[in-house]
Amino acid sequence: MKAMILAAGRGERMRPLTDNCPKPLLKVRGRPLIVWHVLNLVRAGITEIVINHAWLGHMIEAELGDGSKYGARIAYSAEETALETAGGIAKALPLLGDEPFVALSADIYCPYFDFEQVKDVLHDTDVLGNAYAHDKRDACWVYLTPNPFHNPGGDFALTMFSIANTGDELWNFSNIGVYRPEMFRDIVPGTSARLGTLIRKYADLGRVGGELYEGDWVNVGTAEQLAQLNAPLNAPLAARVKA
Repeated sequence: MKAMILAAGRGERMRPLTDNCPKPLLKVRGRPLIVWHVLNLVRAGITEIVINHAWLGHMIEAELGDGSKYGARIAYSAEETALETAGGIAKALPLLGDEPFVALSADIYCPYFDFEQVKDVLHDTDVLGNAYAHDKRDACWVYLTPNPFHNPGGDFALTMFSIANTGDELWNFSNIGVYRPEMFRDIVPGTSARLGTLIRKYADLGRVGGELYEGDWVNVGTAEQLAQLNAPLNAPLAARVKA
């Protein structure tokens, strides 16, 4: 399985920290956010990684290189201007191949997420269902989290490993998921498109699976959050990282 790390965002809310440093290279516990992901992916045996970038992307390439120092093989998909999440994936499809891949945002901090678990989720749904009914099988598998302070209303409902757009209880989309390449093939390469909109389209078709992840997870969106993450470890992560 290959992985894609989405790293093209400008990080406007992080300014001025991101004026001269791309957001994925901001450090938590002495390590750039994106490096946490590379190391965790490699630990799970996912060593072929695609990274898209736009703002100060040359700095990301300079920091990570070809990935060999981490035990990875990294390829880059450069964007002149950021194409949003789904647009970035669509442009990078030639690098990702024909098999399902895991994609995640560079600016989340989830140091204990075990990427070993992502490898078979779509294969398992094929085995349990009808692998030949391509218009019925799950197009993607997404991970949800308890709702953080910045998204108290949540995004998706979860019922028996199926994701829906509406429900009695909504959970936050973690920005981690496993996707089939065909989800993105109607997006013209080089055009902007949002992943959340695409997931909702397939959820309406009953073709999105998923599960709840309750481990440490933070969407690092502000300088204050970054400072709190780097504060002394004298309280649980969820208690330390607030608005």
